[in-house]
Amino acid sequence: VQLQASGGGLVQAGGSLRLSCAASGRTLSRYAIGWFRQAPGKEREFAAAITWSGRRTYYADSVKGRFTISTDNAKNTVYLQMNSLKPEDTAVYYCAVLNPLGWGKVGPDWGQGTLVTVSS
Repeated sequence: VQLQASGGGLVQAGGSLRLSCAASGRTLSRYAIGWFRQAPGKEREFAAAITWSGRRTYYADSVKGRFTISTDNAKNTVYLQMNSLKPEDTAVYYCAVLNPLGWGKVGPDWGQGTLVTVSS
């Protein structure tokens, strides 16, 4: 399966952005999709995840209450709505296929991310 992240950009603190993760290839009905981010000089970290059905979601404490993950199965796309953005949200955001049992990443590849820059 191939994932393509998009929607990043420059936004002021307090603003909003919506990221998209478009999937192509095999069906993802048995999997989940997660968003991860990597800030300059830091390790990649988990942000949010959702089962392909949309029934279960999981958020990192750092984004809980501000970010919302959702799916549009008809468009094979997962979204990450990011509100109340903070400068510390600045990072390259990646989407990845996850195992819904434990949310572990499936496969080694990350694909191309999308850069989010939040100015203070």
